[in-house]
Amino acid sequence: MNADAPARIVHLGRRPYLEVYAAMRRFTEARTSETPDEIWLVEHEPVFTLGLAGNTEHVLAAGDIPVVPTNRGGQVTYHGPGQVVAYPLIDLRRLGYFVKEYVYRLEHSVLKVLEGHGITGHRVAGAPGIYVRLDDPRSHAALAGPQPQGDPFRGLGKIAALGVKVSNHCTYHGVSLNVDMDLAPFSRINPCGYAGLATVDLARIGVRTDWASVAMQLGDRLATHLSR
Repeated sequence: MNADAPARIVHLGRRPYLEVYAAMRRFTEARTSETPDEIWLVEHEPVFTLGLAGNTEHVLAAGDIPVVPTNRGGQVTYHGPGQVVAYPLIDLRRLGYFVKEYVYRLEHSVLKVLEGHGITGHRVAGAPGIYVRLDDPRSHAALAGPQPQGDPFRGLGKIAALGVKVSNHCTYHGVSLNVDMDLAPFSRINPCGYAGLATVDLARIGVRTDWASVAMQLGDRLATHLSR
């Protein structure tokens, strides 16, 4: 297997979460050192997922939306129509980098997609994912200094969430980017374990695009930035 070959991008369309979760696990358990890497792009039916650190107290009112425990890192998040979810199935040992750099590359891929739409994304220390300024999402100004300890997300909205799993140096789960979705279900949880964390999508910050276009952009960026 050529370690320099980019991952194959697989478009799954809209699928139930449990179906794709099971398929990711089967793929990862069955792969060998010669298995080509893949990046799965999918849109899920409404679902709340809990990571290994997930506290059910952060699910405030699930209602008719199922809550699915998973083996990824992190707390609780929501997946639903209008959100691009990317699952990189990557052999990190073959590519020659570690989990910390992998997470950095995931975030960098999202930042580049946002940049292509004129939006400036931001990282927040200790809170994986990508955030935008609610007052001026197109501003290139860096976040000025540490945020208040009691309100680290003041003025920010989360637009992309991360949750990964690494098994025998191989990744699954991944990153979600909100495009144009019903954001109301996020009010039924403490997103990523943070009470009151605002969640936004591209549509709410003035970007006119569609799911398929953003899926293609994110897939291409991931294939480029996750390669060696």
